[in-house]
Amino acid sequence: MINNLKFKNFVLIIGLGFVLTACSQKSDRVQEYDKPALYWYNDMLKQISTGYLEEADDVYTSLESEHRNSPLIPTALLILANAHIDNEEYQLANFYLDEYIKRFALSKNIDYVRYLKIKANFLGFSNELRDQQLIEDTIKEIEEYRNLFGDSKYMPLVNTMSARLYMAKASLDKEIADLYKRIDKPKAAEYYDKKVKESWVDEKEIEPVETPFYKYPFEKNIF
Repeated sequence: MINNLKFKNFVLIIGLGFVLTACSQKSDRVQEYDKPALYWYNDMLKQISTGYLEEADDVYTSLESEHRNSPLIPTALLILANAHIDNEEYQLANFYLDEYIKRFALSKNIDYVRYLKIKANFLGFSNELRDQQLIEDTIKEIEEYRNLFGDSKYMPLVNTMSARLYMAKASLDKEIADLYKRIDKPKAAEYYDKKVKESWVDEKEIEPVETPFYKYPFEKNIF
């Protein structure tokens, strides 16, 4: 019994030590200021490499605040955007990509940045039945990309995403048409059926969206 208590106390002390150390390190980082741009940049890379993206965001804020015109800013933005994409945090990724596009629109690799934004939107579809506006906006961005960067090496990847988005849009329109048929709104159903037929997607190739069992009654208007 005594040995067990000693062991539990030991574990508690070790755990408390880790917490205090982490808090101390974070406190020290909060108090840091007036550092060279390279210091902040390297610290940001360190936080990303260890999986602390929130801390990396904070470090970037320091870099951007103290060295707004640093040549490290564009690279830092792209690194953070890619890190958040890898971590499936697509809205944060888009935040950094939008910032890059706003500030460095004339950059020679702007086609890559615009491609990343399309990719982030494409990967960010959480539920095909609820992202109608995002699908429309991303398709619009793809058309703009084709007009601006038709010769880009990323065009094949963009075309692949475009095809899948048009399929998703047709699937969504078909689901909406079926819904209006079930609730006896023939004019609305006819409108969306027409949209499906006007798309280049063969209606027979449209696969129904898989709906989780707990959402099925609401999607199918059972309740």
